[in-house]
Formats: sequence, structure tokens, C-alpha cells
Amino acid sequence: MLIANRPLLSASAQGLEPRHAEDNNSLSTAVLSRKPTRPITLRRIQEASEPSSTPRTTRQLEIFMDEDLEELSRLIDTADRVVLFTGAGISTESGIPDFRSPGGIWTKMAPIDFRDFMRSDEARRETWRRRFAMEDMFREAAPNRGHRACAELVRSGKATSVITQNIDGLHQDSGIPDSKVIELHGNTTYAHCLECGQRYEIPALRVDFERDNILPHCACGGWVKTATISFGQSMPVNEMRRAEQETLLADLFIVMGSSLVVYPAAGFPELAKRNGASLVIVNREPTPLDRAADLVLHRSIGETMGAMVGVE
Repeated sequence: MLIANRPLLSASAQGLEPRHAEDNNSLSTAVLSRKPTRPITLRRIQEASEPSSTPRTTRQLEIFMDEDLEELSRLIDTADRVVLFTGAGISTESGIPDFRSPGGIWTKMAPIDFRDFMRSDEARRETWRRRFAMEDMFREAAPNRGHRACAELVRSGKATSVITQNIDGLHQDSGIPDSKVIELHGNTTYAHCLECGQRYEIPALRVDFERDNILPHCACGGWVKTATISFGQSMPVNEMRRAEQETLLADLFIVMGSSLVVYPAAGFPELAKRNGASLVIVNREPTPLDRAADLVLHRSIGETMGAMVGVE
């Protein structure tokens, strides 16, 4: 079984020479051993406000940005099968805080391990207390321009799927069918029984918890948990298999808002690049895979992707 946050692959200093992964964490080592079929042309866009050792004039920066935006447009236009891969950075533009970054949620409170959830009433109670405290934020969050750009790429048939590390359901709220969204880390907008799989809605569980202090549990006797993947919990087999299949079929793989440090999810861009796809990374901060990407844009996802597909 694949375990959340366990390394699958890692880019080396030489650029994408994967280390030997454990057998049960391997995606397609035969594919990953291939050399890229396309030359790497690395371009980067920096925000105008970022420091630079060689300052550019505003006009020089505009020209530099335009060239790279044109390259992104060309890559999208010439691709036959685009796969979109999204991380927390796309949802922070909707007001949902990041979990892992400095100042993020997990710097203020440690995550609760799945094994603790299963064996301790105290851990289950604290898990649900935290989730209900965040309910208003999740309920009020709305898709932003980046989500709408992804939805337009899927609607037009250019993108075949969205592989996401996010748990907020905003891709579905933007109009992308459930069947086109692959949620590697699950979904926090609903809950399910860990034994029989029965679905439960968060608002009803919250009423019982806050009014009567009742821990969510199922009629079958199983514990009810948000449909997310916690630390120490097995990765969802079907979603991992679907993500691998989509990645291997892509000729353009676009990463948006991911630090690419959380494995096994971060192994998919590596797999795409090794299999010959062009790799684009749109993220405000550098990532470990920037050196291997064909195009890197360090700027807003909504602004960049919205401009590419013509959505506000």
C-alpha cells in the first residue's frame, strides 16, 4: 500500500535521476528510466517586485514575460493531451490557508496521525474539533480565476483531467465533473465511514458534535472521518492508479501551486517528464523540479492561467 507523505521518487542534483523506490511505492520504473524525448528549455518568470542581481527595466520585464507567456500559449495550443496538477497554491488565492508552508496551519498545530485517530477518543475528538472550526472557511471559499481556467481547459477538451493534492472540492465547484478530478489526498467537504464507506455530510455531524458532544460514528459500528488522507493513512489505490494512467498519456503536464515536496504525489510530474511530456510549473516559489521543467513561471496562477485561456 502507498502511505501518505512517504517518498516515491526524488529529483537528484543531476536532474531527475530517481533513486530506487520500494516495490510497493513504484509507479512505472521502466518508464522513469527513459531519457526525455524533448530538449529542456528552461525559462523563468519572476514577479516585478522580486529582487534580482541584474535589475530589468519595466519594459524589459514586460517583454521577458510576454515571451514566456507566448511559450506557454504555444505549448498548450500544440498539445494533444494536457494534464493539470494542482496544489495548495491555487486554493490560497481563494482564501484557504496552506498547511505546510511557513506560517501555515501545521506550524501552529501538529497534524494528527491516522493511527492515533483510530485508537484514541481524544484524538478523534480533537480531529473533529479542528475540522468543524474550519467549516465556515471551507463553505465560504469559492473557485478563483485559476480554478475557472482549469475548468475551461477541461470543458474545451484540451485537458483530460485534473490531478489535485487539494481537499477543498473547489475544482468541482468550478464546473469540472467529478470524473475528471483525481483527488490524491481526498476531500474534506464530506465524511465517510472507515468500515462500510457510508457517506455523511459535515453540517449534520457538526450539529450532533457541538450540541451533544457525540463523536461521529456509523450505524455499522465504524468510525466516521472526513474523506481525506491523513498522515499515516494508506493512499487511495484507485486514484493513484488513475493519476498514473493520465500522467503516462499526457504530452503536456502543467503543475500549478505545488511545492512538489510531498510524495508520492510529487512523483507524477517526474513521471510525465521522464515519459517525454513537456513540463510547465506555475508557482510563486521555486520547486525541486524547476531545473527539469521546460517552462517555469514564478507568478500568480489565476493571473497567468486566466490570461492563457481568456477567463476572468
